[in-house]
Order: sequence, then structure tokens, then C-alpha cells
Amino acid sequence: MRLPRTLPRSLAGQLFAMQVVLIAAVVAGCAVFAYVSGSAQAEETAARQVRVAALAVADSPSVREAIRTPDPSAALQPYAERVREDTGIAFITIMDTERVRWTHPDTEQIGDTFLGNTAKALRGQTFTETYTGTLGPSIRVVTPIRDNGRIVGLVSAGITVDRVSSQVRDQLGALALAAGGALALGGIGTYVVNARLRRHTHGMNAAELSRLHDYHQATLHAVREGLLMLDGRRRIALINDAGRELLGLEPDAEAVGRTVDELALPAPLTGALLASEARVDELHLTAERVVVVNTRPVVGGERRGTVVTLRDHTELQALSGELDSERGFTQALRSQAHEAANRLHTVVSLIELGRVEEAVEFATAELELAQVLTDRVVGAVEEPVLAALLLGKAAQANERGVELVLAEDSLIDDGALPPSLAQRDLVTILGNLIDNAVEAASEGTDDGSGAVPSPRAPGGPAGRARVTVTALADERELLLRVADTGAGIGPEEADEVFRRGWSTHGAGRGLGLALVRQAAYRNGGTVELDPGPDGGARFTVRLPLGDRAAKEVTA
Repeated sequence: MRLPRTLPRSLAGQLFAMQVVLIAAVVAGCAVFAYVSGSAQAEETAARQVRVAALAVADSPSVREAIRTPDPSAALQPYAERVREDTGIAFITIMDTERVRWTHPDTEQIGDTFLGNTAKALRGQTFTETYTGTLGPSIRVVTPIRDNGRIVGLVSAGITVDRVSSQVRDQLGALALAAGGALALGGIGTYVVNARLRRHTHGMNAAELSRLHDYHQATLHAVREGLLMLDGRRRIALINDAGRELLGLEPDAEAVGRTVDELALPAPLTGALLASEARVDELHLTAERVVVVNTRPVVGGERRGTVVTLRDHTELQALSGELDSERGFTQALRSQAHEAANRLHTVVSLIELGRVEEAVEFATAELELAQVLTDRVVGAVEEPVLAALLLGKAAQANERGVELVLAEDSLIDDGALPPSLAQRDLVTILGNLIDNAVEAASEGTDDGSGAVPSPRAPGGPAGRARVTVTALADERELLLRVADTGAGIGPEEADEVFRRGWSTHGAGRGLGLALVRQAAYRNGGTVELDPGPDGGARFTVRLPLGDRAAKEVTA
């Protein structure tokens, strides 16, 4: 989604302008620093150069010998000019202690008084100063000439400031050229970097990016569909709150940066998340939920990652199961209504034939059979939801020719189950177990869970198929056990029956037992499978009743 533009310049453009100004400031600062440093270094070099020249002249024996002669200028002037030309300095002036020049680049100045300070030199010191003389401002060194420890003259060597400035200007041209090149290269590099940044930010400015980030965060937290983004190495790059909840991750657990293998998800779900191809509306089970998974690879020349969406299918699946149960109840009631009509017609016909006693006996026998089961269920199971479920399933089983029996040791008192134990989970567990057992007992070849049938155990029952249900609650746990007289389940398939989709009844089957185990796990319980006493399969579910026990201890 492209947000309305509020600022005229994109983020890349702003950064480009800032970087150009910054580079220009850095280059200009470096140039000024180099100029100042170069000027100081040039002056220092010039001072060292004239100092060496002045000391060399002052220490020369020929200079001392020339001073002893009646006309020192005759010998000293050619010597001073030769040294000046060889060293490249501006002037070398040799004078007496009264500052009268013996030498000078301008011969007309010979014999005149030296312009400058000589007091320190007359005291035997060598010093440097900048002074304006006949040649203009100059950097000069004045040093004494000693003969047998006595100062007999002075030497001043110097270089004009203009010449030093000229050298600095020559260096400044090269410096300006280097600075211009650095600025050009910096500008080109900045343009290339910002062009790439502009492509990645889609030309948006900072305010747009900030607002887009705020919308992005708000959307992630508000959407109820789980969103998971994986990078090319199958590590979590992004996950929203709903995704954490659907995958069973702790809210404060660090998930970003972890690989999918580290999440401890069921193997089928992990395989779907790691798949390179797209997955559409696949149904998967986590420890507590049924989720619908959609995946789509993110490609752009190469695989960059995967976008995963997760939808919670748990409640829908539970409602679907309840709807199937209601549909079964409706069919059973319709069949019972039809059978009741047939029995009523039989009773009426017997009465019309004058066989009243036989009519009464026929009617009461049917009522007794129905009433015995109702009294047994209501007397043993006072939990209304379970009692209604058992009566409805008994009618369904009877329609399929299966007898549903409630075990003699079944007992659930009213209020024995804590409110924390969801009634929907009880319906899911007991309803699916009974449906599978009825199907297995009626067919005698498949228990409905998808297991490959094994031969009936030796000594198995003969006669009418039967499903035995045990429902027992004590202070510690609720036990729900369902056994059938079907073909049973072989030991090699015992672990596979709880896997989603494993069924021999075609597509769309094999979910019931997976939901049973999920509901039991959600309530902290367990599911066990073993051979039943009648040769079929027997499933045992144990759910802890810790909340109730804790309340009784507190009371």
C-alpha cells in the first residue's frame, strides 16, 4: 500500500543531500586543515633552511679571515651570493657588530645599516624572527660570528614571506585538485548508494516509512489470522501474536531468528512450513489446536523466504463434530419414530384382532428395553451432557445393529466434574470414541480410526456386536473407556491411529482420534490403546480433576 505523500523529497533524496553536504564539509575542512598545516610546515621548513645557511656562513673560516682584512666586502660579497644562490634563499647579509652591511643581494645597500634586531646575536644567541627589511617581509635568522671566542660580526640569512606563500600556493593547487576529485568520487558513490536505497524504499520519505511501520505493527497485532514469515534459511523473520498463539509459543518467548525445526511442532506441520512449494488450505494439528495452513514462497530471482498464514480451525472442527452428532441424533429419532409407528400399528392390530394380552405384552416389552437403558444411564451418569450423549449414541448404535452397554462400574455424580473441564471436549472425546467403536463393531473389519484390522482375537464373542462404555469419576481423575467387539488393532498400527488423516475409509476421514488425543492433551490427560476383553480395540482416556481436588482441600 502506497501512503499519500506529505513531504516533497524522498528519504533517499534527503539522505543524498545530507551526504553531499557532509562530504563537501569534510573535504573543505580537510583542505583548510591541509592548507594551514602546509603553511606552518612551509614556514618551519624555511626557518630551518635559513638557519642552516646562517650557521654555515658564521662557522666558515674564510669568513673570519675576510673580516680581518681591511676591505671585508671584497671577499665576502661574492661568497655570500654564491651561498645564497646554492641554497635558494632570499638574502645573506654579513655585517659588523655595529650592523654595517658587508654583503647584500643589492650592492647599493652595502655599507648601510642592517634593518632588524641584533641584540640577542650580540649576546651570543642565534634567533629567528619575521621582519620587514629592504626586500619586504622575510623570515630571517641572525647568528654571531666568533673568532677565538670574540664576536667579530653577525650573519643574517632569510627568505621572503612572498616566496614561502608562493610555495604554499603551488601546494594549494594540487590540494584543490585532490579535494575536487574526492568530492566528485564521494558524490558519485553517494548517488549510487542512494539510488539503491530509493529502489528499496520505493521512493518514500521518512514520514511515510514511519507511518507505514506504525500501520504494519498495528495490523500485525490486530489481525486474528496467524502470520509467519520465514527467510531463505527457514528462520523466523516475523511472527504476530495470533501466530504465536496458534503454534503454541509462549508470548514472551524469543521466536524471531529461530529455525522452524526448533519450534517442536508436529512433523507434518513442520514439513508443510519447510516445503519449497506452495501449500493451500492444509489441515494440521498442533498440541492443542487444529489449524489451516497456507504457504507461499517469496521469490525474486532466487528464493528469499516463505509467507505462512494460519487460521484456527479448532472451534469449527468441534462444531462440525457436534453437527454430525446432531445429524446422527436426528436420523436416529427419525428411525425410532418410524419403528414406533410400526410397533403402534402392531399393537393396534392385535387389539383389533381381540388379542389384548398379546398386545400389552408386546408394548411393555419394548418399553422395558428402552427404559432399562435410560434408567441405567441416568442412574450412573448424572452429568447431563454425558448422559444425553450416551443415550443419543445408544440410539445410533441400535440403528446399526450394535448394542451400546454402560459398564456396571460406571459412576459420575452430579457436580463431580469441575467447570474448567470443557463440556465440548468431553463430547469430542467420548463421541468420537463411541462413533469409531460402533463403526468397528458393525463392520467387524475396521474400527473407523483408519487402523488396518487384525484378525479377531481367539475366543472373541459371537452374536450381536457390542460397544462397552465405562465412565467413572473419582476425586483425582475422570476415566472414559470405550471397548468394541470389532476386528481390533494390530500392535504395529497402535501409534499411527492417532495421526491425522490415517484412514482406510477414503479422503476426509481419520481425524476423530487425532481430535480425541488433542482434547485430552489440552486438559492435561492421556489416551491409551490396548486390546479389549472382547477381542476388539479398547481406548482409555484419563483426565485429571486437580481443580476439584484443590477446591475440596481449600474448603
